[in-house]
Amino acid sequence: MTTFDLPRAATTLLVPAAAGLICACLLLALRPLLQRYALARPNARSSHVTPTPQGGGIAVIAATAVGAALAASFGMPFSATAILKVLTAALCLAAVGMIDDLRPIPVVPRLALQLAAVVFLFATLPPQLRIFEMIPITLERAFLVLGMLWFINLVNFMDGLDWMTIAEMLPITLALAAFSSFGAAPPEVLPIALGLAGALLGFAPFNRPVARLFLGDVGSLPIGLLTGWCLLELASRQHLAAALLLPLYYLADATITLFRRLARGERFWDAHRSHFYQRATDNGLGVMQVVTTVFLLNLVLAGLALTTVTAASRSTDLAMLALGVLAVLAALFRFSRPPTASKDARKTQ
Repeated sequence: MTTFDLPRAATTLLVPAAAGLICACLLLALRPLLQRYALARPNARSSHVTPTPQGGGIAVIAATAVGAALAASFGMPFSATAILKVLTAALCLAAVGMIDDLRPIPVVPRLALQLAAVVFLFATLPPQLRIFEMIPITLERAFLVLGMLWFINLVNFMDGLDWMTIAEMLPITLALAAFSSFGAAPPEVLPIALGLAGALLGFAPFNRPVARLFLGDVGSLPIGLLTGWCLLELASRQHLAAALLLPLYYLADATITLFRRLARGERFWDAHRSHFYQRATDNGLGVMQVVTTVFLLNLVLAGLALTTVTAASRSTDLAMLALGVLAVLAALFRFSRPPTASKDARKTQ
């Protein structure tokens, strides 16, 4: 591929700008088709009350891939083979998500197809990529495959509110791009993180509350894989604390909700409104209040992750993780309780 020698700062800005523009243009072209063939109708999980087109993730993933290709043409130093492999796995998941958006796939074959994409990705990873070196690599890879499968699905589960994925993934991808820029994460993370951040910005106006377009599984599943892979690469550079801090809100909300549903004997794959962010809107918080809280929380978590990366100290890692857990628990507590002050105020009027 022909490369052009552009200053690094200019390249860092051009990739997300191009991805955002490409995503927005694709969405303008695709929206009439999605309106006709891919309407998401309200169900037990929905936060919307009118049928809304879904499938905007097609443009997000396409723009991310183009952004990564542009990064290569601009001369960014990374392994094009590694980028191609992770994008291939993401596109396979996007295909599964597209089919599921149009005609729901039963849970077992859906999980089997997702697992196949994840196994393909891990089969292409170099053996020197290790996180838990004290255990055999086969056991570690099995654990990581299951963790990636859960992460992909929790990103999908959490994509149930306008701008929620933007509020979560934009701070994460920008932080990952920053870490890669100064060497804390592998160089392959930079084009994916920049491309995805730009594509999400291009999607944001269409998903702004009240949304005119949803990502759909075609977007949330591959976004989960791409972000999970970037976090895995960050953790492989001995920055496990940072890799846990960045998605900590999603991890906590989705995992706690899963175990609560299992404890009640519910089928966890059924549509529901048990997530903390969903309970927040049911308890009277506005959509913008919820997503603003999540966005600001993720900025805090990104700051804590940056502290662990720069300090490179186990005691700092533990302290920042403790602060991150406290911040997330505070947000979950706020989401799970009705705003009693406003209710009391209304009663006295």
